[in-house]
Amino acid sequence: MTGFGEAHRQAEGIAVAVEVRTINNRYFKLTLKCGEGYSLLEPEIESVVRQQIRRGTVQVNLRVDRVRGSEDYQLNQAVLSNYRRQLQTLAEQWGLSSGEVGDAAPLASLLLLPGVVIENPTSPAEAEEEWPLLRDALVEAMQNLAQMRADEGRAMAADLRANCRSISAELASIDERAPLVIDSYRGRLADRLQATLADFAVTLDPGDLIREVGLFAERSDISEEIVRLRSHLEQFDAIMELAESSGRKLEFLTQEMFRETNTIGSKANDVQISRHVIEIKAAIERVREMIQNVE
Repeated sequence: MTGFGEAHRQAEGIAVAVEVRTINNRYFKLTLKCGEGYSLLEPEIESVVRQQIRRGTVQVNLRVDRVRGSEDYQLNQAVLSNYRRQLQTLAEQWGLSSGEVGDAAPLASLLLLPGVVIENPTSPAEAEEEWPLLRDALVEAMQNLAQMRADEGRAMAADLRANCRSISAELASIDERAPLVIDSYRGRLADRLQATLADFAVTLDPGDLIREVGLFAERSDISEEIVRLRSHLEQFDAIMELAESSGRKLEFLTQEMFRETNTIGSKANDVQISRHVIEIKAAIERVREMIQNVE
């Protein structure tokens, strides 16, 4: 399920900002973006995240700003000297004097070039020492994420229930229509046979008609599929009330509901029932799309 949460923490000489984003995924996947030296904390970060999220793509952005001392920055003299030599070579090619080179590229400007100033990276020991503060910020960000996901979940649950009610209503119409299909077939078959046999002066044996209608009724019987689909709807509603994450159970039930609906459509052999089947399939497809967002 999609969501966003952020949190900030400060301590002496350090400020921490954590952002957590989640998007839909059938499996769990964690992506960590952080400064150099903090990637070694990924196992601890994943452990905190997994306490709340079982599946989905989770992106954690970790930013740490600290007060730096003078010993944290050094000049890369080899790189700086190389820049200077290249400028002198270029000046000779252009016929410039050393003073003109100094005016065009003062030392302060060279300090802005890539690789001249080296910033000491965060050491593993420093990252481990800062972990309690980072963990507190991460936990708060996860709590804010959970609140946003809970709000979205309530809206999604209402939409899922509305679709299930739509499926139930269409199924009730199918259940009501099913007995009439056999009666309609009996009437059509009798009329067709009577018209055909009249040309040959042959009478219709009622037993033959009853036997043929019985075979049709057996082939087109959808009572079991209706009962199973109703049962799946009841289970779906019960699973949604569970406290634990049940996305995979709902996904399985949705597949079973679609299978039963397909069977009803293929066996019913009736235009009106086919229309109801199409509406049920459309509702199940909407449910299936939303289920991908549920843990």
